Amino acid sequence: MRTDDLIKALDADARSKTMPLRSAWWIAAGAAAVIAAVVFLLTIGPRPDFMAAAHTMRFLSKFVFTIVLAISAFALVRALSTPGASTGRAAMGMIAAPLLVAAAVILELFAVPSADWGTRLVGTNMMICMTFIPLIGIGPLAIFLWMLRYGAPTRPVLAGAVAGLLAGGLAATFYAAHCFDDSPLFVASWYTIAIGALAALGALGGRLFVRW
Repeated sequence: MRTDDLIKALDADARSKTMPLRSAWWIAAGAAAVIAAVVFLLTIGPRPDFMAAAHTMRFLSKFVFTIVLAISAFALVRALSTPGASTGRAAMGMIAAPLLVAAAVILELFAVPSADWGTRLVGTNMMICMTFIPLIGIGPLAIFLWMLRYGAPTRPVLAGAVAGLLAGGLAATFYAAHCFDDSPLFVASWYTIAIGALAALGALGGRLFVRW
């Protein structure tokens, strides 16, 4: 069977599902958010000074990064789950979150004395961050991998990795409400590593469970 024929067959299979793929993805995203919220609230919960911190730019900038990452990854993984769908524009959107973090890091380097850079980078919650972002994100990742099986991705490893980025962005959004380290230097390092772990796990899941 030629590649074009295979893509058409997969696309026809995806369209024949009882629930349209577009609607199923939105339901899956809602379920994933609920699961992440429950795990977050039952484990660490928001920081005690959440309301006061919400008035500071560094605290709010964490959510800008994580939410933009989640939105862009959601758009791309939906496109990847549909055979023959255009992914170029959604793939370009994935650049937004890293650019925002890079800009915030540059501003931080100008605003903070160089003697404090190391302290801001290491922070005080490194291990908590590395533990709880994957913990909060593992449930959503399982849902997104299941959704990829519901669709018909022609690049399952890539789709799984993007599903991991989506789960990581969602988990990091909740974790940011707890994290006391608001410096972009901390976010750029430890948040990225924790989210990257979920992306790697998603790629493995795509290879093992989503491939055709």
